[in-house]
Amino acid sequence: MPAHEPTLEDDVARRRGLPSAMLGFRGAVLARGLRVVASAWLRDSSCRALAVAHTAGAPRAGDWLSPAPPQLHRRPLSLSAAAVVSSAPRPVQPYLRLMRLDKPIGTWLLYLPCTWSIGLAAEPGCFPDWYMLSLFGTGAILMRGAGCTINDMWDHDYDKKVTRTANRPIAAGDISIFQSFVFLGGQLTLALGILLCLNYYSIALGAASLLLVITYPLMKRITYWPQLALGLTFNWGALLGWSAIKGSCDPSVCLPLYFSGVMWTLIYDTIYAHQDKRDDALIGLKSTALRFQENTKQWLTGFSVAMMGALSLVGVNSDQTVPYYAALATVGAHLAHQIYTLDIHRPEDCWDKFTSNRTIGIIIFLGIVLGNLWKEKKIDETKANKDSKIEK
Repeated sequence: MPAHEPTLEDDVARRRGLPSAMLGFRGAVLARGLRVVASAWLRDSSCRALAVAHTAGAPRAGDWLSPAPPQLHRRPLSLSAAAVVSSAPRPVQPYLRLMRLDKPIGTWLLYLPCTWSIGLAAEPGCFPDWYMLSLFGTGAILMRGAGCTINDMWDHDYDKKVTRTANRPIAAGDISIFQSFVFLGGQLTLALGILLCLNYYSIALGAASLLLVITYPLMKRITYWPQLALGLTFNWGALLGWSAIKGSCDPSVCLPLYFSGVMWTLIYDTIYAHQDKRDDALIGLKSTALRFQENTKQWLTGFSVAMMGALSLVGVNSDQTVPYYAALATVGAHLAHQIYTLDIHRPEDCWDKFTSNRTIGIIIFLGIVLGNLWKEKKIDETKANKDSKIEK
């Protein structure tokens, strides 16, 4: 009788300690059961497509023994400033938050008065100087960062006591005062490099603003008008932008433009200050929000009228055209709606109204640019009228 040749089932049975007959019986039963289930499933024609889909996605034999891959829940890609800062290397994040790069609204509010001035200084019919716009944009990021660093160095003890500011890097202990001082030096050095790209008049004018940058954080301990000090600081670009293009300031244009920016800052920063008024009152800090209290809307209305009047004077003195005044009308409507709907007792609403002021600044800039381009058309029409009179 020939020797029995070992089969695959014999080998598996030997390794598992089972008789090959038992293994074969169990395999036959399992195969028959699977055929019955498959036959019943595919009998209904309406289920065939679903069965095929399930079969196509079924794992291979070896996959039953391997663990399922972990399900990764990826957050959707976001290009917001806060998301960019959060994705930066962890040791760098406190410094980026110290510069407030996660909240760029302050940089916008510092930069926009610069764009107004640069736009007004452009030649009739021309776009603003793009190189100057980019240079001032970079400078605004650095100087806003430097200003926030100085502010947090002065106020770190106060920030610990205010709910909204307790997580700022210095107050939270993420950065020491010495590290902040070194970082401040780096920011100011880079900002100085940008300032040195301008003419001598503008270099001197820009350097003069440093005193305001350093002393502004102290004003909230001294006076109920720190927002006025911020306005004088934040709108220095209204003077500097013009001088960077023209070589000096034209008082008839630059001074009312600067004044309008100061009034604008009083509007948006008073709204901003209402977020912290309870904490400020408890720890002894002052603000226009505490000064005006329930009369805030009346004060804001007065500042708005002064701002619009100054911008109108800018338009007259710089020979502005229809698009500029259309932009002013839009800004006036925006301010009226902003003040009318403001709820000074809701911090969320105060923040929304505060951030909406970026739109105001952009509208003014677009009005200046379009108004300046309109000047070329106006000049061409005037020249054509003169030529027609000469021909007659």
